[in-house]
Amino acid sequence: MVKPTRVTNRIRALRFAHGEMTQAVLAERIGVTRQTLIAIEQGRYSPSLEMAFRIARVFGVPLDDVFQYPDSPEEKS
Repeated sequence: MVKPTRVTNRIRALRFAHGEMTQAVLAERIGVTRQTLIAIEQGRYSPSLEMAFRIARVFGVPLDDVFQYPDSPEEKS
């Protein structure tokens, strides 16, 4: 069984904010299959750093507007 990633994202919201862009269109623009994009959007797969930057550039937003990683108790000193 694949463990879901702790990285969350706003890809779906950003797609709808950008003219209801389809998953197929976004996947083509970043150079992946629609199935890969679906897995990223649903949090079942974390993209490479390069792919994450490509997604952010499509929407014209900073990386942390697309992806978030929760703070862990160890990080809060």
